[in-house]
Amino acid sequence: MRKWLGLVLVMMICAFSLSTPFQTFASLPNEFRFFSGDNKQVHFALPVSAQVVVEHPDIVHVNGNAQHSFRLDLNNPFSLHSVSAGDTQVQVKLFGKIPLKTFQVHVEPELRVIPGGQTIGVKMKSDGVLVVGHHKLTVEGQKISPGEHADVRVGDRIISINGQKLQDIATVAKLTAEAGKANKPLQLTIKRGKQTIQVELKPTYDDTEKAYRLGLYIRDSAAGVGTLTFYSPDFGVYGALGHVITDMDTQTPIEVGSGEIVHTNVTSISKSQNGEPGEKRANFFENGKVLGSIHRNTDFGIFGKMSENPDYGMFKEAIPVAFAEEVKEGPAKILTVLSGQKVEQFDIEIVHTAKQSSPQTKGMVIKVKDPRLIEATGGIVQGMSGSPIIQDGKLVGAVTHVFVNDPTSGYGCFIEWMLQDAGIQLNRQQQRAG
Repeated sequence: MRKWLGLVLVMMICAFSLSTPFQTFASLPNEFRFFSGDNKQVHFALPVSAQVVVEHPDIVHVNGNAQHSFRLDLNNPFSLHSVSAGDTQVQVKLFGKIPLKTFQVHVEPELRVIPGGQTIGVKMKSDGVLVVGHHKLTVEGQKISPGEHADVRVGDRIISINGQKLQDIATVAKLTAEAGKANKPLQLTIKRGKQTIQVELKPTYDDTEKAYRLGLYIRDSAAGVGTLTFYSPDFGVYGALGHVITDMDTQTPIEVGSGEIVHTNVTSISKSQNGEPGEKRANFFENGKVLGSIHRNTDFGIFGKMSENPDYGMFKEAIPVAFAEEVKEGPAKILTVLSGQKVEQFDIEIVHTAKQSSPQTKGMVIKVKDPRLIEATGGIVQGMSGSPIIQDGKLVGAVTHVFVNDPTSGYGCFIEWMLQDAGIQLNRQQQRAG
């Protein structure tokens, strides 16, 4: 009899765990984040009533109720309405005594930004000079590289020579020539990953080039085309690209020394094909208007200061942004330029979203649905990175990468991580707890 009763009990537990009410209850989050003035729906789908206790009813109302404690029928959904910014706790108790669920609620002040979509030119100088290769000198009939012999490596960043901070390649050439003629070594300060090291390197006379050389190929700048994602008039900052700028030879991220973004004009587009991503071609205007400065180059793009909303955008007014957990599978729009400077809106679908509690680049998978965009570009092309993704009237993310074997699809990142790198912090409960 005990065995039969145990078996029945196990079957009842299994059946309950597969039931809709249990599945609904299990899917409820432990934390809610939303902006002041927003609402969240909560549905227990349980045929019972319960006592709801709100720690700070001046921050959140339940079903429009401003009381501290009251009863609710859990078979019907109820709403949390944010009244003011702050932290609070909402506890649901069965029979007024047994804790059933506790929600941590954090309400942010309202945050709005202006979506971009404009194609921009990026001009960036690195902090120091980047070593991208070793150059062989001809010395008494032999091929040697003094830099390689001194263990200066590809990917190293030379930030100063003899204590003088490097701003460009011309400074390296000048110091090299002076040290070579004086028959003295140079003291290089190098950043290698997170390490700072000192290297002594003596310039060597190249019999072929008739000049003193270090035996290094170096680079001090980068330029390209991308898309502006957002501008925040409240903070005077912008975000663009959605992914890090790396050196084309070493594939290492470029540390920003200085830089600017400027207006460009899209002249043509080479279409993406399976196995071969296309690209936007654009002209940098000579003496063109500078839109903003570049202060950071991170996994989520470039960020800096901007004083006004750039021209040629679709949006003149700011719109709300979405937290990462708000983004859902379904229809959405992207903003980008196909010709000239005109920003247009195109249909896409968000086919997958990742649950991310910390910054990660691949937040969503998107698929282009707009026939006109596919006809013009083949899908996603280089230069489209940073194109804003809008869903349900909110800015939710940016296009970051194309799938090489299916250019109609690609990755996007959540706007929350871009805002964070721009200096606009959207708090999480675990961050506050730390």
